[in-house]
Amino acid sequence: MRLLGLVTLTAALAAGAAGTARAQPPDGAKLFAANCAACHGLDGRGRSQPEVGFDNPLPNFTDCDFASREPDSDWSAIIHRGGPQRGFDRIMPAFSEALSDDEIDALIEHLRRFCTEPKWPRGDLNMPRAIFTEKAFPEDEAVITTTVITDGPDSISHQFVWEQRFGSLNQIELSVPITRADLGAEGWKSGTGDLAVGVKHALTHSLEKGSILAVGGELSLPTGDEAKGFGAGTTVFESYVAWDKLLGTDSFIQVQGIVEMPQDDALPNEVVLRTALGRTWTTDASFGRAWTPMLEVLAAKPQESGAEIEWDVVPQIQLTLNKRQHLQASAGFRVPVTQRSERTTEFVFYLLWDWFDGGIREGW
Repeated sequence: MRLLGLVTLTAALAAGAAGTARAQPPDGAKLFAANCAACHGLDGRGRSQPEVGFDNPLPNFTDCDFASREPDSDWSAIIHRGGPQRGFDRIMPAFSEALSDDEIDALIEHLRRFCTEPKWPRGDLNMPRAIFTEKAFPEDEAVITTTVITDGPDSISHQFVWEQRFGSLNQIELSVPITRADLGAEGWKSGTGDLAVGVKHALTHSLEKGSILAVGGELSLPTGDEAKGFGAGTTVFESYVAWDKLLGTDSFIQVQGIVEMPQDDALPNEVVLRTALGRTWTTDASFGRAWTPMLEVLAAKPQESGAEIEWDVVPQIQLTLNKRQHLQASAGFRVPVTQRSERTTEFVFYLLWDWFDGGIREGW
């Protein structure tokens, strides 16, 4: 009986030890060495063209400017389905049949360690762009926003924005508006508006907390034709703070507070508050294209006696246009809630190109 008890105890301990071993999380470093290092190198820098024989250079995961930009979902899509899932070359194979979801997650966690500079914000904090609310994440983007007004004096205006990231936390922005409007007796006239130059700096960011905070400023120069209503007629300085927060289940909130200060003393300062709330859905088991409904609430109050707060709501939807998701479109309506007799509903849409991720014809 003692021998039987000892055998039973030994078997139980062995089974427990085996269960503990199975419960250990996957080792991302070992997975990378076994599945990725042949092309990407153990150090993550990517092997040279003579070593691998590929025409396209391999990415350098130690380059934080490259490795920090994309969210985990993009890396997961490429590892699961291969390069073509995001419009890249077929030399990147699919691993969905060779690795489990947990193993791919561990592999991505290991890949993230190659960037050793924590000051670079992670791409998971780069939330969808609302039409009016400035997001906190520094970007490399070109955006064309068009506003159409058909109630009252008709007009159509385009705002061209070029955003250039520099360093880990900074961005410079150039904005040029062009308007064509029905000026009544003068007929339809076209002209440029006020040229604006802006900068943005991310103060703090935390992937663990799911938030990023930035400050920025913009200088708008009186280059537009004030007589036609295409410009303010004075230099305007704008300062703002922007805060973005992930809410879970692919939801997010963005808040921007602005103070506008015209140089002309006859014009009042204005305080603006913008908030955007949205949620992203994706097709094809979360690896396909994305669509994001959003609702913005806008408030603006001139700092003068008797001025009322102007409230607007902007229901909108953003869509990714290609596999790489670096080309996007959004459309919505800016609907006045207050002073409705004086202000009209505007139809607004934009086209966005994240040019760091490739050319316009790439990634389809």
